[in-house]
Amino acid sequence: MPVGPQDVVLVTGAGGSLGLETVLALAQRGFRVFAGVRDADSQRRIEEAAQQRALSVQPVLLDVDDEESAAAAVAAVAGAAGGLYAAVNIAGVQVRGYFEDLDEAEIRRVFEVNVFGAMRVTREVLPYLRAAGRGRIVMMSSVAGRIGSMGLSAYVASKFALEGFAESLALEVQPLGIGVSIVEPGIVRTDIWGRNRGIAVRALDPAGPYHEWFKRAEREADRLVETSTLTPRLVAAEVVRALTEARPRLRYVVGSRASLVVSLRRHLPGELFERLYFGEVLRRVTGRRRLDRQGHQRA
Repeated sequence: MPVGPQDVVLVTGAGGSLGLETVLALAQRGFRVFAGVRDADSQRRIEEAAQQRALSVQPVLLDVDDEESAAAAVAAVAGAAGGLYAAVNIAGVQVRGYFEDLDEAEIRRVFEVNVFGAMRVTREVLPYLRAAGRGRIVMMSSVAGRIGSMGLSAYVASKFALEGFAESLALEVQPLGIGVSIVEPGIVRTDIWGRNRGIAVRALDPAGPYHEWFKRAEREADRLVETSTLTPRLVAAEVVRALTEARPRLRYVVGSRASLVVSLRRHLPGELFERLYFGEVLRRVTGRRRLDRQGHQRA
């Protein structure tokens, strides 16, 4: 699809490493990109990165937690550019910890950003896309939006919710000429594993009932991060595809590991997949075999 200066894209969460690479990839492709950021530090980071690659990117203050901020940012972008072509919802947070160790405020924070934040921005963007009779909306999900994970119950639940929202929205707006796509990366080396690694307060309590299992799960996660070949640039390339393909897919699974696991779940009988995949996860983290329905240990 030809892309011109009239094709305006708003990207949320542009201050993170995944958002930044997406912003730069879209600008390189020829879109007029507005990068949603929460603070001046993120704005400077984006401006410097764009300058280094000789690209044009315009930061805009946008807090997806705040309804007024979302409305003002979208209106400002559409007003300055004369319309909108697409929104890419990348803003997201996680809280790591077993469910019983999570308090309600920590869980609400994850849903507020990952689900309601995407909904807020999408609600503000849709009138412009309807008026144009064309456009795209991309939701940055995860393989965790398809398959559960130990120690990530709140994050996984938010991504499952985001995918349900995106699927339903796709049905609602497709007749209007608007495409909705979900991007599902596997484990990516981003700052969510470093400076933005959110861990529940009680998960760090040595006296907690899940503490030892949580520590092992975190070590296993770190091992997967260290051996992952999936980069923010590869994920950004899939966002570009979702915005430029003539017939965008509903889902873009990114990374060989994620593709393998999703494929296994699709093609294996449910109980067999659960026994093989979840059973191995349990073994690695707890050292225990899975129990069958009668409570007997299974190999």
